[in-house]
Amino acid sequence: MLINFDSLKKTILKNFRGGEKDTEAYMYTDSLNKIMKGRLTPGASIGMHKHENNSEIIYIIEGCGKILYDAVEETLETGSCHYCPKGHSHSLMNNSNEDLIFFAVVPEQ
Repeated sequence: MLINFDSLKKTILKNFRGGEKDTEAYMYTDSLNKIMKGRLTPGASIGMHKHENNSEIIYIIEGCGKILYDAVEETLETGSCHYCPKGHSHSLMNNSNEDLIFFAVVPEQ
């Protein structure tokens, strides 16, 4: 199945999960997965949250930033892949001067 993010409606998530500024998202959701292409402008973030019932994979398409994963900071750049397993917490921050474009998958159980 092909997912064309350019044909999906853009959603603006204000202060997503308690983060700073807006997260721009193009999302495909079904009963099995949430699949998203997102953009964080400079200074924007997705707030700290715990994956109680699922996990998340984030792949950086363009730009750089950082993840706070269970209180450990990880640096991200184009081509980086972050995995947050079930039961762990993380947040995503764009601490650069350019947009951070990412792809995320959250399997629903």
